[in-house]
Amino acid sequence: MIQGKQRLFHWGLGLFGMMLFIAGAILMAAPQAGGSPPAPKQLLFFYPAKTFDDGKAHFYEYKTGKEINIKYFILKSSDGVIRAAFDACDVCWREGKGYFQKGDFMVCRNCGQRFASIRVNEVRGGCNPAPLAREIKERNVVIKTSDLLDGRRYFNFARKG
Repeated sequence: MIQGKQRLFHWGLGLFGMMLFIAGAILMAAPQAGGSPPAPKQLLFFYPAKTFDDGKAHFYEYKTGKEINIKYFILKSSDGVIRAAFDACDVCWREGKGYFQKGDFMVCRNCGQRFASIRVNEVRGGCNPAPLAREIKERNVVIKTSDLLDGRRYFNFARKG
């Protein structure tokens, strides 16, 4: 009879230990009170620099998954610098029209103002294309998602019908 009680005691002790282990694992996986879950890994977008040797603005779109499509362009300006900007500005962004290229200028589709390519990513404010941070690494233009997301304010609106 004592062996049966000992076996039951050991079995119960083992079960209790297993429950403590599982509870500890659950608590370790959960974010701590007042803390926040780990930040998502930074995504990088790579564009071969030679893509922009034609001097033309190349337009791109980043879909955030929250119904916000962030539009931007990259071009090599007439001074040979690869530049990037959001396809929006501080003034006309609500119209959602962006820019088009005409020769060495980017032209606002809403107000018609023209901006020399060498001013893109240098001048900010007004109707200038809003600058987008970029780096050149190993013959690639590199843009971070965090920098793209900085421009979501220009695209977080309901389009006019």
